[in-house]
Amino acid sequence: MEFRHRVIILCLCFLYLTAVDSDLASDRAALLALRAAVGGRSRLWNLTASPCSWFGVHCFQDRVVELRLPGGGLIGQLPIAIGNLTQLQTLSLRFNALSGQIPPDFANLNSLRNLYLQGNELSGQIPEFLFSLQNLIRLNLAKNNFSGPIPSNVNNLTRLSTLYLEENQLNGSIPDINLQLEQFNVSFNRLNGSIPKSLSGQPASAFNGNSLCGKPLLACNGTESGKKLSGAAITGIVIACVFVLLLILAILIFLCKRRKGKSSRSPNLVSTSGEQTAAQIPRSPSAVEIQDKSSGVTAPVSGDQKGKTGLVFFGTALGGFDLEELLRASAEVLGKGTFGTAYKATFEAGLVVVVKRLKDVPVAEKEFREKMEAVGAMRHENLVPLRAYYYSKDEKLLVFDYMPRGSFSALLHGNRGAGRTPLNWETRVTIALGAARAITYIHSQGPTISHGNIKSSNILLSDSYEARVSDYCVAQVVISPSTPNRVDGYRAPEVTDPRKVSQKADVYSFGVLLLELLTGKSPTHPQLNEDGVDLPRWVQSIVEQEWSAEVFDIELVRYQTVEDNMVKLLQLAINCAAQYPDKRPSMTEVSKQIEELCHAASQKD
Repeated sequence: MEFRHRVIILCLCFLYLTAVDSDLASDRAALLALRAAVGGRSRLWNLTASPCSWFGVHCFQDRVVELRLPGGGLIGQLPIAIGNLTQLQTLSLRFNALSGQIPPDFANLNSLRNLYLQGNELSGQIPEFLFSLQNLIRLNLAKNNFSGPIPSNVNNLTRLSTLYLEENQLNGSIPDINLQLEQFNVSFNRLNGSIPKSLSGQPASAFNGNSLCGKPLLACNGTESGKKLSGAAITGIVIACVFVLLLILAILIFLCKRRKGKSSRSPNLVSTSGEQTAAQIPRSPSAVEIQDKSSGVTAPVSGDQKGKTGLVFFGTALGGFDLEELLRASAEVLGKGTFGTAYKATFEAGLVVVVKRLKDVPVAEKEFREKMEAVGAMRHENLVPLRAYYYSKDEKLLVFDYMPRGSFSALLHGNRGAGRTPLNWETRVTIALGAARAITYIHSQGPTISHGNIKSSNILLSDSYEARVSDYCVAQVVISPSTPNRVDGYRAPEVTDPRKVSQKADVYSFGVLLLELLTGKSPTHPQLNEDGVDLPRWVQSIVEQEWSAEVFDIELVRYQTVEDNMVKLLQLAINCAAQYPDKRPSMTEVSKQIEELCHAASQKD
């Protein structure tokens, strides 16, 4: 009897182990089908080992429960195979080059909790079978080419807390979603109609770039959502509007007559007629005081020439206008950065400059002026020169040359869809060399002098796409210790105070910039860290597997003749972004190596 029991137990164990092996074999076959179809980092898998040891694959009780290959160079259409991973709980294939439709066998992923497919080129309608996966908690399909309506059966996902569908081509209206969503975004699609009341508590940014109305955006038809006005109320509103318009017209006529006999005493940077992006730089009371009381109100300065109302100029290139004329120039907002808001100011004579209005300057006037004097004295062909500055108690302005081609960040990351002109290797490496030379020059001004805020949006471009480095050496006087750090993706790990950035920390930031140039990925994108990996560590993990080709931006893959130089620049970038400062090269060495790469490329040409 005891012998029989043992035989039965052994048989059951054998059947269990056979079933486990069979399930894992099925998972292995599904992964191999994926590898054959889209390649990328899946080619790193050691096929002689268990699939549970493969890169990006995680198992529990001998079943694949997670597959994470973000930014893994996967190219092509997903095969009908992933649906066989029936115990899969997390699937992350974001930021690849996957195309086509989501395979129908995804409907078999009943255990799936997290699906991250953003940043690909997937197309077609969002399949309704995704909303039959009852365990789904996070669904991210952003930045693809999905079209058609949002499926009406979205409410089937009772556990869903995150739904990201932004930057697709979805159309139609938003269905009445009655879910407790913590994160939601459908911005920059082709949606129309009113926003469901259930979503009215979401931020306005979640709906921008569509033809939508209702809370939190403007009310539909100019009325409160769900309320209708009576005929008498509408008549009253019309009469009130006419009265207000007449009153405004009378005031304008009065002001125009009054102004004819007086000079302009309160100029602003006024937008040109019909310019939608134009703006005004509000003027502080101290600026008014300086203009109206020209007898010695401004503090003494030591620039090359002092403007009539406190503007301090460096050199003679921009002489000939004063603060009042600057404030009168037509203005266009270029953007808001770490240090403040930048405006493009155009004078009637055609002169164009950039005015940066600083905010939260924590240092005293003397220190501010001393720093600006030092910055204004710097001259290099790859720097955006500081032409003038203005200081008062409530207003600090910096005046720079205008760079017509915008920033390297916009050139690299903007318009990644159809119609984009690929950014070639020669342009990228030339920009890198120009930026390196500028930072090398800054470091040559003294051992404690650093840029302090290196990032791709601070690399501006001339008409011929040559690099011009901006925002240099002002972090110490503009950033306060309590200022939130906005450049975490570029910040060296040893930097705790954004005002105290060493030259070696600059090298780290420049290394991240080079990685951005080579991979085409922005290190500050919030979704990059969804899997807990920053750009330097992501690149390092691939290089360690000797699969460097998967790192490069898809736009660079075509330049096979310079692949060796691309790998050399990649290694230089990794060295610059080393965790420990003493392991990083100097900017002089960095400039020399990039120059050698440019010379080698020209020799091949």
